[in-house]
Amino acid sequence: MRRFKDKNFYFALSTIFILTLFANYISQFDFFNKLGLSLLIISILIGMIITNIFKIRLPQTFDSAIAFCTKELLRLAIVFYGFRLTFNEILNIGFDGIIVSFLIVFTTFTLGYIIGTKVLKLDKEITILTSAGSAICGAAAVLATEGALKNKAYKSAIAVSTVVLFGTIAMFLYPYMIKAGFVTLNEEQTALYIGGTLHEVAHVVAAANGFENELIEENSVVVKMLRVMLLAPFLIVVSLFLINKKEKKEKGKVVIPWFAVFFILVAVFNSFDFLPKELVFTINEIDTFILAMAMMALGLKTDLKNIKQTGFRPILLATILFIWLIFGGLFIINTVTL
Repeated sequence: MRRFKDKNFYFALSTIFILTLFANYISQFDFFNKLGLSLLIISILIGMIITNIFKIRLPQTFDSAIAFCTKELLRLAIVFYGFRLTFNEILNIGFDGIIVSFLIVFTTFTLGYIIGTKVLKLDKEITILTSAGSAICGAAAVLATEGALKNKAYKSAIAVSTVVLFGTIAMFLYPYMIKAGFVTLNEEQTALYIGGTLHEVAHVVAAANGFENELIEENSVVVKMLRVMLLAPFLIVVSLFLINKKEKKEKGKVVIPWFAVFFILVAVFNSFDFLPKELVFTINEIDTFILAMAMMALGLKTDLKNIKQTGFRPILLATILFIWLIFGGLFIINTVTL
């Protein structure tokens, strides 16, 4: 509570806020929209550029505000992320969409965790973050998982960088593969493929728009939201798993991330349409900005020297998961929709 009585805290928080406003302005440019770079991605990139390219070292007085943005503010934003979901949308997409979403999230994360920790001998937290970003919803999943892991900032930055790289490649690659006939899918399968295997929501929207098909555009986003819905149970499972691995430190205490539970409760509330759509839209806009502030703080805290020390293995893991999403995702969709 001491931080709220500190003038330096409010100055630092205001600085992060202004930088995020600048990121928001930049994100409106058509160039970035065509690349599928969302406000979240642009925010962390600006933060990292300030710290690592311009070599601007923030004073220690910023530490409290950065910690507030990447912890308390982030968790609040994840709770309100539930306003993007309704169970009615899930019912409309059908049983196939639910099964495909679950299988892709489960297999992608499991594969990533096993390969990352057992084969590549990667840091466990980097492995979990990278796998979560690929399996669920890109940068937002990385941020939410960081809230449960409480890891160092540079590890999240590594995971987010893989989302930027492979999500952007996939966004251009998928429409080309399908239109060129390398992959034969009907409209329903195309929506499942795009929404079920692309990293970021922005990537899904951009890829789906390439087909100029309203059904594909709408259903692919709903399928993506199904993967987002799995974020809450995923965080709970990860938290329980990690606690089991730290029994000596935690003495068997079970820690369930409260924000994951409230995320689901908000989604349930939103499913009843108690609030006007205009208000929900405004809430989502504010929530996106809050998430962007967390990303900006994360970028400002990230030192590229720490990323260099991890070597090429995180990128190798992300590459393997990217290939799995392309071919494994296609196999799952073709099997489920037989």
